[in-house]
Amino acid sequence: MSPLIKTGGLADVSGALPGALRDIGVDVRVLVPGYTPVLEHLTKRKTVALFDSLPGFPPARLLSGKMANDVPLFVLDCPSLYQRNGGPYQDVTNHDWADNAIRFGLLSKVAAEIGSSTSPLNWNPDLVHCNDWQTGLAPAYLHFAQGAVPSIIAIHNLAFQGIFPPETVGELGLPESCFDMNGVEYFGNMSFLKAGLYYADHITTVSPNYAKEIQSEQLGFGLQGLLLTRNAELTGMLNGIDTVEWDPATDSHLASHYTAADMTGKAANKQALQSRMGLDLDPEVPLLGVVSRITHQKGLDLLLEIAPRLTEIPAQLAMLGSGDAHMQKTAHDLSHLYPGKIGVVIGFSEDLSHQIEAGSDMFVMPSRFEPCGLNQLYSQRYGTPPIVHATGGLMDSVVDCTPETLKNGTASGFMFDGMTADNLFEAIERAVHLYRDKPKWKALRQICMEKNFSWQASAEAYRDVYLKVLKQKRKQSTPSPRG
Repeated sequence: MSPLIKTGGLADVSGALPGALRDIGVDVRVLVPGYTPVLEHLTKRKTVALFDSLPGFPPARLLSGKMANDVPLFVLDCPSLYQRNGGPYQDVTNHDWADNAIRFGLLSKVAAEIGSSTSPLNWNPDLVHCNDWQTGLAPAYLHFAQGAVPSIIAIHNLAFQGIFPPETVGELGLPESCFDMNGVEYFGNMSFLKAGLYYADHITTVSPNYAKEIQSEQLGFGLQGLLLTRNAELTGMLNGIDTVEWDPATDSHLASHYTAADMTGKAANKQALQSRMGLDLDPEVPLLGVVSRITHQKGLDLLLEIAPRLTEIPAQLAMLGSGDAHMQKTAHDLSHLYPGKIGVVIGFSEDLSHQIEAGSDMFVMPSRFEPCGLNQLYSQRYGTPPIVHATGGLMDSVVDCTPETLKNGTASGFMFDGMTADNLFEAIERAVHLYRDKPKWKALRQICMEKNFSWQASAEAYRDVYLKVLKQKRKQSTPSPRG
Protein backbone atom coordinates (compact mmCIF):
# COMPACT_ATOMS: atom_id res chain seq x y z
CA MET A 1 0.00 0.00 0.00
CA SER A 2 1.74 3.15 -1.27
CA PRO A 3 3.44 5.04 0.27
CA LEU A 4 3.83 2.56 3.15
CA ILE A 5 5.30 -0.30 1.14
CA LYS A 6 5.41 -0.90 -2.61
CA THR A 7 6.43 -3.56 -5.11
CA GLY A 8 4.15 -2.66 -8.04
CA GLY A 9 0.90 -1.14 -9.25
CA LEU A 10 -1.28 -2.79 -6.59
CA ALA A 11 0.37 -0.51 -4.00
CA ASP A 12 -0.68 2.57 -5.99
CA VAL A 13 -4.25 1.31 -6.26
CA SER A 14 -4.44 0.41 -2.57
CA GLY A 15 -3.01 3.81 -1.67
CA ALA A 16 -5.38 5.87 -3.83
CA LEU A 17 -8.70 4.03 -4.26
CA PRO A 18 -9.71 3.97 -0.55
CA GLY A 19 -9.37 7.75 -0.30
CA ALA A 20 -11.39 8.24 -3.48
CA LEU A 21 -14.10 5.91 -2.12
CA ARG A 22 -14.25 7.84 1.15
CA ASP A 23 -14.63 11.06 -0.84
CA ILE A 24 -17.91 9.70 -2.29
CA GLY A 25 -19.25 8.44 1.03
CA VAL A 26 -17.97 4.85 1.30
CA ASP A 27 -16.68 4.00 4.79
CA VAL A 28 -13.46 2.14 3.89
CA ARG A 29 -10.96 0.54 6.26
CA VAL A 30 -7.83 -1.09 4.84
CA LEU A 31 -6.31 -4.26 6.33
CA VAL A 32 -2.58 -4.53 5.66
CA PRO A 33 0.16 -6.79 7.10
CA GLY A 34 2.42 -5.26 9.73
CA TYR A 35 5.57 -5.10 7.63
CA THR A 36 8.36 -3.08 9.24
CA PRO A 37 7.90 -0.02 6.94
CA VAL A 38 4.14 -0.05 7.67
CA LEU A 39 4.69 -0.03 11.44
CA GLU A 40 7.28 2.74 11.10
CA HIS A 41 4.71 4.96 9.37
CA LEU A 42 1.84 4.10 11.71
CA THR A 43 1.39 6.90 14.23
CA LYS A 44 -1.07 6.99 17.13
CA ARG A 45 -1.62 3.26 16.81
CA LYS A 46 -3.61 1.26 19.31
CA THR A 47 -4.48 -2.40 19.75
CA VAL A 48 -8.11 -3.10 18.84
CA ALA A 49 -8.19 -6.92 18.78
CA LEU A 50 -6.17 -10.00 19.65
CA PHE A 51 -6.04 -13.12 17.50
CA ASP A 52 -4.18 -15.55 19.73
CA SER A 53 -6.16 -18.74 19.20
CA LEU A 54 -6.68 -19.13 15.44
CA PRO A 55 -5.90 -22.81 14.70
CA GLY A 56 -2.71 -23.24 12.67
CA PHE A 57 -1.59 -19.63 13.00
CA PRO A 58 0.78 -17.83 15.38
CA PRO A 59 -0.64 -15.22 17.79
CA ALA A 60 -1.29 -11.80 16.24
CA ARG A 61 -2.89 -8.53 17.18
CA LEU A 62 -4.79 -5.93 15.20
CA LEU A 63 -3.66 -2.32 15.41
CA SER A 64 -5.61 0.70 14.23
CA GLY A 65 -4.14 3.84 12.72
CA LYS A 66 -4.53 6.29 9.86
CA MET A 67 -2.89 7.16 6.59
CA ALA A 68 -1.80 10.73 5.92
CA ASN A 69 -4.98 11.15 3.84
CA ASP A 70 -7.08 10.06 6.86
CA VAL A 71 -7.90 6.61 5.46
CA PRO A 72 -8.27 4.34 8.53
CA LEU A 73 -5.98 1.31 8.68
CA PHE A 74 -6.13 -2.04 10.38
CA VAL A 75 -2.57 -3.37 10.65
CA LEU A 76 -2.10 -7.09 11.29
CA ASP A 77 0.86 -7.20 13.67
CA CYS A 78 2.60 -10.59 13.74
CA PRO A 79 6.37 -9.99 13.93
CA SER A 80 7.31 -13.62 13.22
CA LEU A 81 5.52 -13.47 9.86
CA TYR A 82 5.89 -9.91 8.61
CA GLN A 83 8.91 -8.17 10.17
CA ARG A 84 11.78 -9.50 8.09
CA ASN A 85 14.61 -8.32 5.89
CA GLY A 86 13.58 -8.48 2.26
CA GLY A 87 10.30 -7.69 0.53
CA PRO A 88 6.69 -8.50 1.35
CA TYR A 89 6.67 -11.65 -0.78
CA GLN A 90 10.34 -12.57 -1.24
CA ASP A 91 13.58 -12.65 0.74
CA VAL A 92 16.74 -10.66 -0.04
CA THR A 93 17.74 -13.30 -2.64
CA ASN A 94 14.41 -12.85 -4.49
CA HIS A 95 13.06 -16.26 -3.46
CA ASP A 96 9.50 -16.59 -2.20
CA TRP A 97 9.22 -16.82 1.59
CA ALA A 98 8.78 -20.53 2.38
CA ASP A 99 5.84 -19.80 4.70
CA ASN A 100 3.89 -17.49 2.37
CA ALA A 101 0.86 -19.76 2.70
CA ILE A 102 0.75 -19.09 6.46
CA ARG A 103 1.60 -15.40 6.07
CA PHE A 104 -1.22 -14.68 3.65
CA GLY A 105 -3.51 -17.35 5.04
CA LEU A 106 -3.49 -15.38 8.30
CA LEU A 107 -4.20 -12.12 6.48
CA SER A 108 -7.16 -13.75 4.72
CA LYS A 109 -8.41 -15.39 7.91
CA VAL A 110 -8.40 -12.12 9.85
CA ALA A 111 -10.19 -10.34 6.97
CA ALA A 112 -12.87 -13.03 7.18
CA GLU A 113 -13.07 -12.72 10.96
CA ILE A 114 -13.72 -8.99 10.61
CA GLY A 115 -16.40 -9.72 8.01
CA SER A 116 -18.30 -12.30 10.05
CA SER A 117 -20.56 -12.36 13.10
CA THR A 118 -17.61 -13.43 15.30
CA SER A 119 -15.75 -10.16 14.63
CA PRO A 120 -14.11 -8.70 17.75
CA LEU A 121 -14.59 -5.16 16.42
CA ASN A 122 -17.49 -2.76 16.96
CA TRP A 123 -17.11 -1.59 13.33
CA ASN A 124 -18.81 -4.08 11.03
CA PRO A 125 -18.33 -3.96 7.26
CA ASP A 126 -21.04 -4.57 4.67
CA LEU A 127 -18.59 -6.43 2.45
CA VAL A 128 -14.93 -7.44 2.16
CA HIS A 129 -13.01 -6.34 -0.94
CA CYS A 130 -9.95 -8.54 -1.57
CA ASN A 131 -7.00 -7.94 -3.89
CA ASP A 132 -5.05 -10.63 -5.74
CA TRP A 133 -3.91 -14.04 -4.51
CA GLN A 134 -2.57 -12.74 -1.20
CA THR A 135 -6.13 -12.26 0.05
CA GLY A 136 -7.71 -14.97 -2.11
CA LEU A 137 -8.58 -17.22 0.83
CA ALA A 138 -10.73 -14.56 2.51
CA PRO A 139 -13.80 -15.35 0.34
CA ALA A 140 -13.29 -19.07 1.11
CA TYR A 141 -13.09 -18.46 4.86
CA LEU A 142 -16.15 -16.20 4.63
CA HIS A 143 -18.06 -18.91 2.74
CA PHE A 144 -17.64 -21.28 5.70
CA ALA A 145 -18.08 -18.62 8.43
CA GLN A 146 -21.15 -17.70 10.47
CA GLY A 147 -22.98 -14.49 9.60
CA ALA A 148 -20.52 -13.61 6.83
CA VAL A 149 -20.85 -10.54 4.65
CA PRO A 150 -20.37 -10.84 0.85
CA SER A 151 -16.95 -10.55 -0.72
CA ILE A 152 -15.41 -9.20 -3.90
CA ILE A 153 -12.02 -10.10 -5.30
CA ALA A 154 -10.04 -7.83 -7.64
CA ILE A 155 -7.61 -9.38 -10.12
CA HIS A 156 -4.62 -7.12 -10.67
CA ASN A 157 -2.53 -9.78 -12.42
CA LEU A 158 -3.85 -13.28 -13.08
CA ALA A 159 -0.33 -14.61 -13.71
CA PHE A 160 0.37 -14.66 -9.95
CA GLN A 161 -1.91 -17.19 -8.28
CA GLY A 162 -0.47 -18.29 -4.93
CA ILE A 163 0.02 -22.01 -5.65
CA PHE A 164 0.76 -24.32 -2.70
CA PRO A 165 0.78 -28.11 -2.03
CA PRO A 166 -2.58 -29.80 -1.37
CA GLU A 167 -1.83 -30.44 2.33
CA THR A 168 -1.85 -26.65 2.82
CA VAL A 169 -5.66 -26.78 2.76
CA GLY A 170 -5.82 -28.61 6.10
CA GLU A 171 -2.93 -26.63 7.58
CA LEU A 172 -4.88 -23.41 7.00
CA GLY A 173 -8.05 -24.72 8.62
CA LEU A 174 -10.18 -25.11 5.51
CA PRO A 175 -12.45 -28.15 5.15
CA GLU A 176 -11.10 -30.98 3.00
CA SER A 177 -14.26 -30.78 0.90
CA CYS A 178 -13.12 -27.51 -0.66
CA PHE A 179 -10.09 -29.22 -2.22
CA ASP A 180 -12.08 -29.89 -5.36
CA MET A 181 -12.31 -28.62 -8.93
CA ASN A 182 -15.30 -26.66 -7.62
CA GLY A 183 -13.22 -25.04 -4.91
CA VAL A 184 -9.54 -24.32 -4.30
CA GLU A 185 -8.00 -27.21 -6.28
CA TYR A 186 -5.82 -26.18 -9.23
CA PHE A 187 -4.10 -28.94 -11.25
CA GLY A 188 -3.43 -31.04 -8.14
CA ASN A 189 -2.38 -28.16 -5.90
CA MET A 190 -4.29 -25.46 -4.08
CA SER A 191 -4.55 -21.92 -5.47
CA PHE A 192 -5.26 -18.93 -3.27
CA LEU A 193 -6.44 -16.94 -6.28
CA LYS A 194 -8.74 -19.69 -7.55
CA ALA A 195 -10.29 -19.82 -4.06
CA GLY A 196 -11.14 -16.14 -4.35
CA LEU A 197 -12.47 -16.46 -7.89
CA TYR A 198 -14.66 -19.41 -6.94
CA TYR A 199 -16.05 -18.25 -3.58
CA ALA A 200 -16.28 -14.44 -3.97
CA ASP A 201 -19.69 -12.95 -4.77
CA HIS A 202 -18.21 -10.78 -7.52
CA ILE A 203 -14.94 -10.49 -9.43
CA THR A 204 -13.44 -7.25 -10.66
CA THR A 205 -10.38 -6.57 -12.73
CA VAL A 206 -8.51 -3.46 -13.65
CA SER A 207 -9.61 -2.78 -17.21
CA PRO A 208 -12.54 -3.78 -19.45
CA ASN A 209 -10.29 -5.29 -22.11
CA TYR A 210 -8.35 -7.40 -19.59
CA ALA A 211 -11.67 -8.74 -18.28
CA LYS A 212 -12.25 -10.16 -21.77
CA GLU A 213 -8.67 -11.39 -22.28
CA ILE A 214 -8.56 -13.50 -19.10
CA GLN A 215 -11.51 -15.54 -20.35
CA SER A 216 -9.32 -16.81 -23.20
CA GLU A 217 -6.80 -19.64 -23.15
CA GLN A 218 -3.96 -17.27 -24.07
CA LEU A 219 -4.26 -15.10 -20.94
CA GLY A 220 -6.47 -17.22 -18.67
CA PHE A 221 -3.54 -19.06 -17.04
CA GLY A 222 -5.66 -22.16 -16.57
CA LEU A 223 -8.53 -20.24 -14.95
CA GLN A 224 -10.35 -19.22 -18.13
CA GLY A 225 -13.00 -21.93 -17.72
CA LEU A 226 -13.94 -20.73 -14.23
CA LEU A 227 -13.93 -17.10 -15.36
CA LEU A 228 -16.16 -17.93 -18.33
CA THR A 229 -18.70 -19.57 -16.04
CA ARG A 230 -18.61 -16.46 -13.81
CA ASN A 231 -18.84 -14.01 -16.70
CA ALA A 232 -22.03 -12.41 -15.33
CA GLU A 233 -20.20 -11.61 -12.05
CA LEU A 234 -17.04 -10.24 -13.71
CA THR A 235 -16.54 -6.48 -14.17
CA GLY A 236 -13.56 -4.67 -15.68
CA MET A 237 -12.91 -1.11 -14.50
CA LEU A 238 -9.93 1.00 -15.50
CA ASN A 239 -7.72 2.18 -12.64
CA GLY A 240 -7.28 5.86 -11.93
CA ILE A 241 -4.15 7.64 -10.72
CA ASP A 242 -3.37 9.90 -7.79
CA THR A 243 -3.59 13.27 -9.53
CA VAL A 244 -2.10 15.08 -6.52
CA GLU A 245 1.05 12.97 -6.36
CA TRP A 246 1.31 12.87 -10.14
CA ASP A 247 0.93 16.50 -11.21
CA PRO A 248 3.64 18.22 -13.29
CA ALA A 249 2.39 21.60 -12.05
CA THR A 250 3.33 20.81 -8.42
CA ASP A 251 5.55 17.69 -8.46
CA SER A 252 8.36 18.24 -5.93
CA HIS A 253 10.63 15.74 -7.72
CA LEU A 254 10.92 17.87 -10.86
CA ALA A 255 13.51 20.43 -11.92
CA SER A 256 10.76 22.68 -13.34
CA HIS A 257 6.97 22.69 -13.21
CA TYR A 258 4.73 22.95 -16.27
CA THR A 259 1.10 22.66 -17.36
CA ALA A 260 -0.86 21.89 -20.51
CA ALA A 261 -1.23 25.63 -21.07
CA ASP A 262 2.49 26.33 -20.57
CA MET A 263 4.83 23.42 -21.34
CA THR A 264 8.07 25.41 -21.38
CA GLY A 265 9.24 23.74 -18.15
CA LYS A 266 9.37 20.34 -19.84
CA ALA A 267 12.62 21.26 -21.62
CA ALA A 268 14.34 21.92 -18.29
CA ASN A 269 13.21 18.50 -17.04
CA LYS A 270 14.62 16.86 -20.15
CA GLN A 271 17.99 18.50 -19.60
CA ALA A 272 18.00 17.51 -15.92
CA LEU A 273 17.15 13.90 -16.82
CA GLN A 274 19.85 13.75 -19.50
CA SER A 275 22.36 15.01 -16.96
CA ARG A 276 21.30 12.55 -14.25
CA MET A 277 21.33 9.55 -16.63
CA GLY A 278 24.70 10.46 -18.20
CA LEU A 279 23.17 11.26 -21.60
CA ASP A 280 24.36 13.86 -24.08
CA LEU A 281 22.78 17.25 -23.32
CA ASP A 282 21.03 17.56 -26.66
CA PRO A 283 17.58 19.22 -26.56
CA GLU A 284 16.68 18.09 -30.09
CA VAL A 285 17.29 14.34 -29.92
CA PRO A 286 14.14 12.44 -28.86
CA LEU A 287 14.47 10.88 -25.40
CA LEU A 288 12.64 7.59 -24.71
CA GLY A 289 11.80 6.80 -21.08
CA VAL A 290 11.20 3.45 -19.36
CA VAL A 291 10.15 2.76 -15.76
CA SER A 292 9.36 -0.92 -15.40
CA ARG A 293 10.06 -4.32 -14.01
CA ILE A 294 12.66 -5.71 -16.38
CA THR A 295 10.85 -8.90 -17.31
CA HIS A 296 9.60 -10.88 -20.29
CA GLN A 297 6.00 -9.87 -19.48
CA LYS A 298 6.91 -6.21 -19.87
CA GLY A 299 8.39 -6.84 -23.33
CA LEU A 300 11.69 -5.20 -22.48
CA ASP A 301 13.60 -8.00 -24.21
CA LEU A 302 12.30 -6.50 -27.48
CA LEU A 303 13.34 -3.00 -26.49
CA LEU A 304 16.84 -4.15 -25.52
CA GLU A 305 17.10 -5.99 -28.85
CA ILE A 306 16.43 -2.82 -30.85
CA ALA A 307 18.31 -0.41 -28.55
CA PRO A 308 21.38 -0.21 -30.86
CA ARG A 309 19.09 0.64 -33.80
CA LEU A 310 17.44 3.38 -31.73
CA THR A 311 20.75 5.16 -31.24
CA GLU A 312 21.04 5.43 -35.04
CA ILE A 313 17.67 7.21 -35.48
CA PRO A 314 19.13 9.00 -33.41
CA ALA A 315 17.28 8.65 -30.11
CA GLN A 316 18.27 8.37 -26.47
CA LEU A 317 17.04 5.84 -23.91
CA ALA A 318 16.63 6.36 -20.12
CA MET A 319 15.69 3.17 -18.26
CA LEU A 320 14.87 2.55 -14.60
CA GLY A 321 13.92 -0.88 -13.26
CA SER A 322 14.96 -4.26 -11.98
CA GLY A 323 14.02 -7.88 -12.54
CA ASP A 324 15.47 -10.62 -14.72
CA ALA A 325 19.22 -10.89 -14.04
CA HIS A 326 20.18 -11.61 -17.67
CA MET A 327 18.11 -8.71 -19.00
CA GLN A 328 19.52 -6.39 -16.31
CA LYS A 329 23.06 -7.29 -17.45
CA THR A 330 22.12 -6.69 -21.09
CA ALA A 331 20.74 -3.25 -20.23
CA HIS A 332 23.82 -2.43 -18.14
CA ASP A 333 26.16 -3.54 -20.96
CA LEU A 334 24.27 -1.43 -23.51
CA SER A 335 24.73 1.68 -21.36
CA HIS A 336 28.51 1.11 -21.53
CA LEU A 337 28.52 0.29 -25.24
CA TYR A 338 26.55 3.45 -26.07
CA PRO A 339 27.64 6.13 -23.57
CA GLY A 340 25.70 9.35 -23.82
CA LYS A 341 22.93 7.57 -25.71
CA ILE A 342 21.65 4.88 -23.30
CA GLY A 343 21.37 5.43 -19.56
CA VAL A 344 20.30 2.67 -17.17
CA VAL A 345 19.63 2.63 -13.43
CA ILE A 346 19.00 -0.82 -11.94
CA GLY A 347 16.65 -0.65 -8.94
CA PHE A 348 13.80 1.65 -8.04
CA SER A 349 13.78 5.35 -7.21
CA GLU A 350 10.55 7.25 -6.65
CA ASP A 351 12.05 10.62 -7.55
CA LEU A 352 13.75 9.28 -10.70
CA SER A 353 10.50 7.62 -11.83
CA HIS A 354 8.80 11.03 -11.72
CA GLN A 355 11.76 12.67 -13.47
CA ILE A 356 11.66 10.11 -16.30
CA GLU A 357 7.94 10.74 -16.82
CA ALA A 358 8.53 14.50 -17.00
CA GLY A 359 11.89 14.61 -18.79
CA SER A 360 11.26 12.03 -21.52
CA ASP A 361 9.73 12.92 -24.87
CA MET A 362 8.03 9.50 -25.16
CA PHE A 363 7.45 6.61 -22.76
CA VAL A 364 7.96 3.02 -23.99
CA MET A 365 5.69 0.29 -22.57
CA PRO A 366 5.71 -2.79 -24.84
CA SER A 367 4.04 -5.23 -22.40
CA ARG A 368 3.06 -8.65 -23.70
CA PHE A 369 0.05 -8.40 -21.41
CA GLU A 370 -0.93 -5.60 -19.08
CA PRO A 371 -4.02 -5.88 -16.85
CA CYS A 372 -4.24 -2.10 -16.52
CA GLY A 373 -0.90 -0.35 -16.28
CA LEU A 374 -0.35 3.00 -14.60
CA ASN A 375 2.73 4.43 -16.27
CA GLN A 376 0.89 5.03 -19.54
CA LEU A 377 -1.55 7.15 -17.50
CA TYR A 378 1.22 9.04 -15.70
CA SER A 379 2.91 9.60 -19.07
CA GLN A 380 -0.15 11.20 -20.63
CA ARG A 381 -0.62 13.45 -17.60
CA TYR A 382 3.01 14.57 -17.97
CA GLY A 383 2.73 15.26 -21.71
CA THR A 384 4.93 12.27 -22.58
CA PRO A 385 3.05 10.25 -25.22
CA PRO A 386 3.31 6.50 -24.49
CA ILE A 387 4.32 3.87 -27.04
CA VAL A 388 2.42 0.70 -26.13
CA HIS A 389 1.51 -2.79 -27.27
CA ALA A 390 -2.19 -3.31 -28.07
CA THR A 391 -3.20 -5.31 -25.01
CA GLY A 392 -5.23 -5.11 -21.79
CA GLY A 393 -5.60 -1.75 -20.12
CA LEU A 394 -3.16 -0.17 -22.58
CA MET A 395 -5.82 -0.53 -25.28
CA ASP A 396 -8.43 0.98 -22.94
CA SER A 397 -6.36 4.05 -22.06
CA VAL A 398 -4.25 4.97 -25.11
CA VAL A 399 -5.60 6.12 -28.48
CA ASP A 400 -3.21 5.48 -31.37
CA CYS A 401 -2.02 8.66 -33.06
CA THR A 402 -3.16 8.81 -36.68
CA PRO A 403 -3.94 11.86 -38.84
CA GLU A 404 -7.61 11.32 -38.01
CA THR A 405 -7.27 10.93 -34.22
CA LEU A 406 -4.84 13.84 -34.02
CA LYS A 407 -7.29 16.02 -35.94
CA ASN A 408 -10.32 15.04 -33.83
CA GLY A 409 -8.43 15.50 -30.55
CA THR A 410 -8.46 11.90 -29.26
CA ALA A 411 -4.87 10.77 -30.03
CA SER A 412 -2.75 10.14 -26.96
CA GLY A 413 0.12 7.84 -27.95
CA PHE A 414 1.38 5.19 -30.35
CA MET A 415 0.21 1.58 -30.45
CA PHE A 416 1.59 -1.49 -32.18
CA ASP A 417 0.07 -4.94 -32.64
CA GLY A 418 2.08 -8.16 -32.79
CA MET A 419 4.91 -8.68 -30.30
CA THR A 420 7.96 -8.39 -32.54
CA ALA A 421 11.03 -6.18 -32.28
CA ASP A 422 10.35 -4.78 -35.76
CA ASN A 423 6.78 -3.78 -34.87
CA LEU A 424 8.01 -1.98 -31.74
CA PHE A 425 10.74 -0.25 -33.74
CA GLU A 426 8.22 0.91 -36.37
CA ALA A 427 5.98 2.40 -33.65
CA ILE A 428 8.94 4.29 -32.19
CA GLU A 429 9.93 5.51 -35.66
CA ARG A 430 6.36 6.74 -36.15
CA ALA A 431 6.55 8.66 -32.88
CA VAL A 432 9.95 10.16 -33.74
CA HIS A 433 8.64 11.25 -37.15
CA LEU A 434 5.79 13.17 -35.49
CA TYR A 435 8.18 14.54 -32.83
CA ARG A 436 10.04 16.37 -35.59
CA ASP A 437 6.80 18.14 -36.59
CA LYS A 438 6.77 20.58 -33.67
CA PRO A 439 3.20 21.97 -34.07
CA LYS A 440 1.68 18.47 -34.30
CA TRP A 441 3.83 17.19 -31.42
CA LYS A 442 2.73 20.10 -29.24
CA ALA A 443 -0.92 19.35 -30.11
CA LEU A 444 -0.48 15.68 -29.18
CA ARG A 445 1.12 16.57 -25.85
CA GLN A 446 -1.69 18.97 -25.09
CA ILE A 447 -4.35 16.32 -25.78
CA CYS A 448 -2.51 13.92 -23.47
CA MET A 449 -2.29 16.41 -20.61
CA GLU A 450 -5.95 17.38 -20.82
CA LYS A 451 -7.18 13.81 -20.27
CA ASN A 452 -8.77 13.05 -16.91
CA PHE A 453 -7.44 9.93 -15.20
CA SER A 454 -8.51 10.79 -11.66
CA TRP A 455 -9.83 8.08 -9.33
CA GLN A 456 -13.30 9.63 -9.04
CA ALA A 457 -14.87 7.81 -12.01
CA SER A 458 -13.26 4.51 -10.98
CA ALA A 459 -14.38 4.94 -7.37
CA GLU A 460 -17.96 5.52 -8.52
CA ALA A 461 -17.79 2.36 -10.66
CA TYR A 462 -16.56 0.35 -7.65
CA ARG A 463 -19.34 1.77 -5.49
CA ASP A 464 -21.89 0.69 -8.12
CA VAL A 465 -20.51 -2.86 -7.95
CA TYR A 466 -20.64 -2.86 -4.14
CA LEU A 467 -24.27 -1.76 -4.15
CA LYS A 468 -25.16 -4.33 -6.82
CA VAL A 469 -23.60 -7.14 -4.76
CA LEU A 470 -25.33 -6.02 -1.57
CA LYS A 471 -28.68 -5.79 -3.36
CA GLN A 472 -28.29 -9.32 -4.75
CA LYS A 473 -27.26 -10.66 -1.35
CA ARG A 474 -30.28 -9.11 0.34
CA LYS A 475 -32.53 -10.54 -2.39
CA GLN A 476 -31.07 -14.04 -1.85
CA SER A 477 -31.51 -13.88 1.92
CA THR A 478 -35.11 -12.59 1.80
CA PRO A 479 -37.57 -15.48 2.28
CA SER A 480 -40.00 -16.01 -0.57
CA PRO A 481 -43.62 -15.11 0.31
CA ARG A 482 -45.84 -18.10 0.83
CA GLY A 483 -48.33 -18.83 -1.91
